[in-house]
Amino acid sequence: MKAHTEYLWFNTPKHREFINVTDKVEDAVAKSKVQEGFVLVSAMHITASVYVNDAERV
Repeated sequence: MKAHTEYLWFNTPKHREFINVTDKVEDAVAKSKVQEGFVLVSAMHITASVYVNDAERV
């Protein structure tokens, strides 16, 4: 089984901020060369979260 781990770090100027990570996740998947499977996107800090929005490109 093939696996790939990549950590993304963000420093934000505001206390609360939304960051679209879709492109960064797509880049990580492409770099991994994994053809099938799942992607786990998780906030690794107790005060952070991942919000999923089904905002598809037009």
